[in-house]
Amino acid sequence: MKLSDVSKTAIASLRSHVMESRRKNPLITDPMAEYCLERFSALMPDAAGEEIFTRKLSRRLTIHFAIRARKYDSIADEFIKKNPHCTVVNLGCGFDTRYWRIDRRGCRYLELDLPEVVGIKRELLGDKLEYEIIGCSVLDPAWIRTVTEAGNRNVLLMAEGLFMYLDKADVVNLFRLFSESFRRSQIALEVVTEKYTSGIWKKIVTAKIKQQLGLEAGSSYNFGIKNAAEIETYGAGIKITGEWSYVEDPDIRPRILKHLGISRTQWTVLADINGGDAPS
Repeated sequence: MKLSDVSKTAIASLRSHVMESRRKNPLITDPMAEYCLERFSALMPDAAGEEIFTRKLSRRLTIHFAIRARKYDSIADEFIKKNPHCTVVNLGCGFDTRYWRIDRRGCRYLELDLPEVVGIKRELLGDKLEYEIIGCSVLDPAWIRTVTEAGNRNVLLMAEGLFMYLDKADVVNLFRLFSESFRRSQIALEVVTEKYTSGIWKKIVTAKIKQQLGLEAGSSYNFGIKNAAEIETYGAGIKITGEWSYVEDPDIRPRILKHLGISRTQWTVLADINGGDAPS
């Protein structure tokens, strides 16, 4: 295995779940993350000393990752409960182990990420890989055809920590494809405020992420929005149904974060997709 910066960024998220799982009162329990981290050591003994495996991750960062993952897990559980035999697609999955944290009985579960990440994940999971995993860019429409070959209704798209790294034109085009391809479906995506994508604020965020992770890849935000309603203009039949920020969670630490007015700087948007309001 050769680790690119993209792979290393995904490892940081995996490690944060492991660190949280080991705490006395964890915000998230993720035994499969533990398994994957152990497999990294077995498959890549020479990489054990690499900074990405040893770098200290701040408590604030691991709390953020844990609370966000827990929220996306609950979104998936709720969608599956309301839509038996639905399809759940985890976009930009990295080394996430959501499949083992949710009640996925009766649903079709798929993951998508770049071929290099998917190749490593296949090696890590081996015969434990019980679901479909697609190795391609989220910008390649081929994955949409793979998802919809079994039907285009009741699909949940999950984009946790993904779209902000794409160019805005590409995100708008993706939503156009979603609106043309899916019916009675939903998307949960993490977004950032538009001001983080240019000027001094972009530089500040880039420096902060690089300082936290020690990596160049995934340290610069390119896509941002003024408000959630903007997303409704990206395609016919897209309707915002909810917004959530990790600073609104009762387990956020430090607690003062919820009083700083930053809930709409980096947050999650839920939207229905109903294919141009086509009759179902």
